[in-house]
Amino acid sequence: MQLPVNNNIFAPMGQFAHDTVVPKKNSSLSKKEQVADMFDSIAIRYDFLNRFLSAGIDITWRKKAIKQLAALKPQTILDVATGTADVALMTYDILHPTKIIGIDISDGMLDLGRKKIVARGLEAKIELFNGDSENIGFEANSFDAITVAFGVRNFQNLSKGLEEMRRVLKPGGKLVVLEFSKPKNKIFKGFYNLYMNNIAPGFGKLVAKNKDAYQYLNDSVQAFPEGQSFLGIMKEAGFTQTYLQTLTLGICTIYCGNK
Repeated sequence: MQLPVNNNIFAPMGQFAHDTVVPKKNSSLSKKEQVADMFDSIAIRYDFLNRFLSAGIDITWRKKAIKQLAALKPQTILDVATGTADVALMTYDILHPTKIIGIDISDGMLDLGRKKIVARGLEAKIELFNGDSENIGFEANSFDAITVAFGVRNFQNLSKGLEEMRRVLKPGGKLVVLEFSKPKNKIFKGFYNLYMNNIAPGFGKLVAKNKDAYQYLNDSVQAFPEGQSFLGIMKEAGFTQTYLQTLTLGICTIYCGNK
């Protein structure tokens, strides 16, 4: 049975709409280059703004996503778009795998993540590398599990990124994606839109000195093919046993699939 197509999630030339959403519309740089520059510029304030703008609930979201892997008991885990290594560190605390590799395109974020890892004395357990989700520098069938928290919206080519993650998963391995989504409750949706359109970009400008980054957050969330549409894209990329779990009235969603 073919899934119904939501034409709003597609952009011209076969791209998904969010693939073309960029931090700076007038820039000649690719989305990938712009995203790397954006995160480099806000890296020092990124963790603080995450905690502040989400009132700390983002920690709970991350933990719930990681616990989707508990039954699998993975020993080798790849954390894509690892940023400052929040998920990598939480994953070690919850699952105690043998090895976690984190990749990200922002050296500024990776530098902060490495400092957190050293402070915990976990250099032998967690390693971070500059790496691209669409060209992962590991052999096929390398990892028991893959996590991506708030990163798939930033992929320049969503389908290619998903296919590449499936390539490096071992047979029987599991992908867990945590991503923002849009609430369906009409009353809550109105408050959410006010927050995302005005409050978050305002704080981004005040604290991170970068309003574009938090306006991009809203624009990319609005364009992202969420819910069943994203599960359909995961299936197209070859994932099986896909499912989703919405969190906090739908403002965040966990997506899972197996190889």
